[in-house]
Amino acid sequence: MTADRPVFQNLYRFQFVLLFLLGSVLLSPLAVAGASPTKSPNDPNEYRFLELDNGLRVILASDPEADKAAASMNVAVGSGNDPADREGLAHFLEHMLFLGTEKYPDPGEYQQFIRSHGGSHNAFTAFADTNYFFDVEAEFLEPALDRFAQQFSHPLFTPELVDRERNAVHSEYTAKLKEDGRRFLSVLKAGGNPDHAFNQFAVGNLTTLENTEENPLRPDLIQFWQDQYSANIMTLAVYGPQPLDQLEQMVRERFIAIENRNLKAKTHPQPLYVESRLPERITAESLRDSRSMTLSFPIPSQRDNYRTKPASYVANLLGHEGPGSLFDTLKQAGLVESLSAGLGMDTGDHATLDIRMSLTREGLERQDEIIVLAFRYIDKVRQSGVNEDRFEEMKQLAVIDFRFRERSEPMREAMRLSSLLRDYPPEDLLSAPWLMDRYAPEQYKALLERLTPDNLKVWVSAPNQNFEAPQFTQWYQTPWQRAPLSVESEVESTLAERLALPAANPFVPENLELVPGNTMAQPVLLDELDGLAVWYARDTQFNTPKANVFISLRTPQARSSARNEVLTQLLVDAIDTNLNAWAYSARLAGLDYSIYPHLRGVTIRVGGYNDKLYKLVNRILLEFADPKFTEQRFDVARQRLIDGLENKAKDRPVQQTSEFIQTALIDGTFPVPDKLAAAREVTLNELEAFGTRLVAQTDPVMLAHGNLTEAATLNMARQVQAMVLNNRERTTVDRSRMRQLPQGQTLATLTLEHPDTGYTLYLQGRDTSYEERARFRLLAQILSSPFYEDIRTNRQLGYIVYATAFEILETPALGLVVQSPEATAEAIDQAVMEFAEGYADRLAELTSERLAREKQAVISQLLQRDRQLGEVSGRYWREIDRGNTAFDSRERLAEAIQKVTLDQLKTTFRNAMIERQRALLVVTGDDGENSRSVLDRLRQRDAVPARVER
Repeated sequence: MTADRPVFQNLYRFQFVLLFLLGSVLLSPLAVAGASPTKSPNDPNEYRFLELDNGLRVILASDPEADKAAASMNVAVGSGNDPADREGLAHFLEHMLFLGTEKYPDPGEYQQFIRSHGGSHNAFTAFADTNYFFDVEAEFLEPALDRFAQQFSHPLFTPELVDRERNAVHSEYTAKLKEDGRRFLSVLKAGGNPDHAFNQFAVGNLTTLENTEENPLRPDLIQFWQDQYSANIMTLAVYGPQPLDQLEQMVRERFIAIENRNLKAKTHPQPLYVESRLPERITAESLRDSRSMTLSFPIPSQRDNYRTKPASYVANLLGHEGPGSLFDTLKQAGLVESLSAGLGMDTGDHATLDIRMSLTREGLERQDEIIVLAFRYIDKVRQSGVNEDRFEEMKQLAVIDFRFRERSEPMREAMRLSSLLRDYPPEDLLSAPWLMDRYAPEQYKALLERLTPDNLKVWVSAPNQNFEAPQFTQWYQTPWQRAPLSVESEVESTLAERLALPAANPFVPENLELVPGNTMAQPVLLDELDGLAVWYARDTQFNTPKANVFISLRTPQARSSARNEVLTQLLVDAIDTNLNAWAYSARLAGLDYSIYPHLRGVTIRVGGYNDKLYKLVNRILLEFADPKFTEQRFDVARQRLIDGLENKAKDRPVQQTSEFIQTALIDGTFPVPDKLAAAREVTLNELEAFGTRLVAQTDPVMLAHGNLTEAATLNMARQVQAMVLNNRERTTVDRSRMRQLPQGQTLATLTLEHPDTGYTLYLQGRDTSYEERARFRLLAQILSSPFYEDIRTNRQLGYIVYATAFEILETPALGLVVQSPEATAEAIDQAVMEFAEGYADRLAELTSERLAREKQAVISQLLQRDRQLGEVSGRYWREIDRGNTAFDSRERLAEAIQKVTLDQLKTTFRNAMIERQRALLVVTGDDGENSRSVLDRLRQRDAVPARVER
């Protein structure tokens, strides 16, 4: 991938008039108080910036079309604020703020209110920020804000909850002890500047959050809150359909109560790396079979350069994937699998610019060559990469991207706005990620001058390192070592000669007009071209000149065996590899594609600006019709597939229990050992033959949705027919189904190398009718919060705890999931049974008002309005896969939910939760010998019936 900033994910050259108009909009001045930021011409929302008397800065967003409302509070306090003797305190405070306030003292009240009104909530702690957020049915925004505001103004920090919640934090820590992401992060901290706050342990555990008579935790917690949290370093975003005046009233009345302690956000003037150690290489040992290398260059903070974006300009070139790019050269040589460039960390004082690579085995052995080649490419950028034409191309793409930006869901928008308001002035809040005010060659060159061998820290991660004298990180015990780095001057000439800077982008959209005609209510079947069902729906409701095209080549070959599944994945890899360099410019210009295997075959998806979409479709079809294979790529791809399959044994316990359930019950899936054996055996000759055989028999279907005409759709369909389907046989490929569990409970035990216990109880419904699905959806909604409160908050059995609707392929089910650092599977199951017995009485007492509210919560989530073209496209495509040409699955399920009675709900609860009539309990433990026999037995079962009469 290229630069990580959104400005460069999509954009280039545009009409002069539009550029002039948008440039004028982006640069218009704005008063601060009560003002509204510069917004995209495609954004119908209204915005208002406020600063309350207590210094709290607020951005309000009024979206009359939203059926959900949301809020997010960003506090400029994070793990970098932790006292040295209380590591993890900021994270612990984040946990405690949810658990009761003066006005709402019940620790589960906030979660229950949000959940019962169709919403969700969460928070995260970063180095310099903590962000709290929720969404809810729009009409309940005001009472939700009342509860939310209390968390920042009047939290209780209830004494008996302090010790319970520190156990939850410890469970969060132990749950990820075996995850390479956390383990490598601990190396990044240990290998950085020991005087920088980033060096500290951010999560916390029972040791750092000690709570004894000699060292009580609660006083430190309260003192930290009083010393660090202040209204004037908080930024709030509230998003809803209410008018701005109403939103403002809601906010002013409640959030003015947050105390302004007149604090300043903490700064970190210390450099991230110790300069005297550079250049150096730090190598860490991974548990998973994966290899990575990052070239990290310390640079000045880039926050003040958001209008010129020198880091994005440079990273866009370094991370390019087109012909002759660093990535393309290294991948063709079989040395890397992926490469990206962009800002790493930016503290406001210091930052890093990172080039991140996923290495092959050979790449790990030749990492010194890769480093030298990277500097050759940097030299090429330094010599010829800085010119105004490139800048103008990037700017034009940014202009187009901003012009046609689509809104995401309210909670995501609120989180984004509260975070941006921390760093940007109100007038630039919405446009800052896309702004490129002027060509700034002096800034680009100054940044490039920092990318030298003497100013480099290389981070490497790989398994089986066998260090002679390793260091170990304190909390994750990750082995690592550091060594001085000497960058060679010589590199293989053939590789260096391939390097080239990107050419002008040929995919820049030129025609951005909307096609005539109204948005269609649902797709229509345009034609059947030699068995290819062509579905079409014109859709311009989001005012974007974009479209999505799906082409599914359903074939019995893809999933007829584990071996064929492996071969299908290798075929897709070959096509992707052949396309990548050519198609990368299309991705930069707002087009995207994916080719993915699934239960019925292979799907090609192409989306983005429709102007040149047909070119991309045509090239993908060419590659699919005649894929090219090389021995080198086959060996790399097969090894990568083997590594991925072997790494599944290192997933979290609850990931592995869930994987077991899906493998046992989904028709068309195969056990990992079977796929692993096949992957080790397949040959290149076999893959070449399979490439032809895969589409010998097909059941093809296509959907074109968005800013397209019928004629354009039929032209693409004819391309599919001529290039891939011509002179090939048609067949029918049925949709996969779920296997039915036997009566009673089936137990499977997995043996894992992980300290935690995994527990997943899968409770399957009787049939796949809308009525049964409705009962299980509603039951999951009602049980979610009390299950979490009982198992996690009260019993403290683990950090990962949830009850959810476990519906797969329209087969209703409940899933009860727990991962515990202390409890055995038997103890967890006993707790779950006790919860079920105790909740039966509460369910029986459910009032009609409460039942109606829970129904509305489920229905509101189910019928939530589409906000982006891709959401509508995905929904239509899923309906086509189901064979539901009425495109009304959501509405029929909502209708069924509305009709569920309390008696039906109690019966379903008794059958599933108490009697476990059809249950699969998968746990981890020492006695895992039965797992394969259980798996094989379940895989012989028949499918869940469509309907069983009660």
